[in-house]
Amino acid sequence: MIDHLAGKVDRITPTYAVIDCNGVGYITHISLHTYTQMKDSTSVKMLTHLAIREDAHVLYGFADEHERELFKLLISVSGVGPATARVMLSSLNPMEIEKAIATGDLLTLKKIKGIGAKSAERILVDLKDKVGRGGFAGMELSHTSGGNSEALLALVALGFTKLAVEKVLLKVRQENGSDLKVEEIIKLALKYL
Repeated sequence: MIDHLAGKVDRITPTYAVIDCNGVGYITHISLHTYTQMKDSTSVKMLTHLAIREDAHVLYGFADEHERELFKLLISVSGVGPATARVMLSSLNPMEIEKAIATGDLLTLKKIKGIGAKSAERILVDLKDKVGRGGFAGMELSHTSGGNSEALLALVALGFTKLAVEKVLLKVRQENGSDLKVEEIIKLALKYL
């Protein structure tokens, strides 16, 4: 798996970017959200997701971890492939998608090209508990120490819901301060989960 590409931006369009990594140009398919964040950059560290199909290996690029994690959640829903997830992230920013899922806003999701009523309902049912409260708590954590966001990702990877983890991390931070190491944060959080 290719986790990220760090290099010079050779070309960037609203749908793809070519990142030159020591003389090798990697085509990464991007959303409009990533394009707006990277369009003026000359060198970047782009997070990636490699989708392997029968006929191709396709690399998707992201400006931040939040967008990449939402992309992975979206493609975990039956009937939503990487191309559809990228269209969703181009139509709405990650926070708007999370808010629509958290609030059960079927109409907003149905307005996205390629998302019908059944797909929108499936997304809402499958992801409602995984995105928390529309990312608002995630925003609050991202402005604190990097250890909280790393702990959040680790605990979600262990199978806990994002909403439950965010509540516990806020409690841990309030009780113990924000100067803890990632390992300490995770150990304390596991006591409450």
